[in-house]
Amino acid sequence: MTKERRIPSSRLGRFSQLGRLAGGMVGGMVTEGARQLARGNRPAIGDMLLTPANARRLADRLSEMRGAAMKMGQLLSMDSGQILPPQLSEILTRLRENAHRMPLGQVAQVLDDSLGKQWKEAFKRFDFKPVAAASIGQVHRATLRDGREVAIKLQYPGIERSIDSDIRNVGMLLKLSGMLPDGIDLDPLLDEARHQLHHEADYEHEAELLRRFHAHLEQDQRFTVPGVIGELSSRRVLTMDYLHGKSIETIENLESAKRNDAARHLTELAFREVFDWGLVQTDPNFANYLYEHETGRIQLLDFGAAREHDEQQRIDMRMLLNACAANNDELILDAAARVGYLDNDDPPGYARSVLLLLRTATQPLRTAGPFHFGNSDLAREMGEQVKQMRLESRYSRMPPMHILFLHRKLGGLYMLLSRLRASLDIAELARPYLDSTERAEPGNAA
Repeated sequence: MTKERRIPSSRLGRFSQLGRLAGGMVGGMVTEGARQLARGNRPAIGDMLLTPANARRLADRLSEMRGAAMKMGQLLSMDSGQILPPQLSEILTRLRENAHRMPLGQVAQVLDDSLGKQWKEAFKRFDFKPVAAASIGQVHRATLRDGREVAIKLQYPGIERSIDSDIRNVGMLLKLSGMLPDGIDLDPLLDEARHQLHHEADYEHEAELLRRFHAHLEQDQRFTVPGVIGELSSRRVLTMDYLHGKSIETIENLESAKRNDAARHLTELAFREVFDWGLVQTDPNFANYLYEHETGRIQLLDFGAAREHDEQQRIDMRMLLNACAANNDELILDAAARVGYLDNDDPPGYARSVLLLLRTATQPLRTAGPFHFGNSDLAREMGEQVKQMRLESRYSRMPPMHILFLHRKLGGLYMLLSRLRASLDIAELARPYLDSTERAEPGNAA
């Protein structure tokens, strides 16, 4: 993080940021339009609006605001990143990479308001420079009086009470700007961003999710989940054990056995999350996985985006898994309708597009023996097929949000397995969730 700037905390302050942004972008559009007309060109409004200068304005202003702006960027990237104009994709990338940290005085105020003015007495050392940042908060490193190292997640001030107005204002800006492709229905994304932000803004809720994952994995020597320090946590502050692992990407040059072990453990974890627990960590950011080289354990971070799946959803998704493994089009389409991919109002041909997407996503499941992820680009292929479904078929209905977040989970997992050049027998890993009568014939990976 390279910039320190006070996060606007009042609704008026945050709205004025968007007003300044809109004014600056209109000014930039007029300037670009005059430049193009002077050259004898007749530019489209979208081309004038999404100039490099305006892209920088938008990314910089939204990164200052964080909150809803960041969440909208994440959700748009998750479902529509393959079909956005290149300039808007660049904006969303800048949002993920650029962060503004709170100044020291604002950090202290958040701690005062959440833990009381005596919070300093609990710490031997507190590092005011954050080690990480996200859409609604930043993380600091500290040492307790007893010598235990902790990570402290602090919520940006004003984020929770400004969620609804931020979502409304950012949505209005995106709709009026002409930056989104025709046919994209933004309302489900706005509703989901609002829902997700309200959940993530409640750090007591995240602490409970963290405790649940900790309980699920406490006896599993392959993983480490940080413990919660309850007496130093609140609705806007979350204090947990600090983990010293290295980035998961640091294992990509280790011998294949260690890479495959880590990849297998993460894949088995994903199956357990979806089908055993109904509790899925859906943020695929590589930064949420650390690797302890001394023990080979994988350390898991950030459970704010964890989503629950009820029993019926898990049953339906397991039916879809079995149908894809059986390589049976009729079973796949029936299960896809149960899950929510299809309904009676779908246009002709849409079912074929869904079928192709599901076949691509589950190709490793139908491969006899190890699937070599280092030689595949499944995440990109899935993105291209979503692009075709959204644009060429001119159809923009999205699957239910819990499925959309599973797309995010699966795409992120495939990218990580590709990065690790993993070779895994996915059918064997999926065996506990497959009905023996519904498996594909060996070698049938169509």
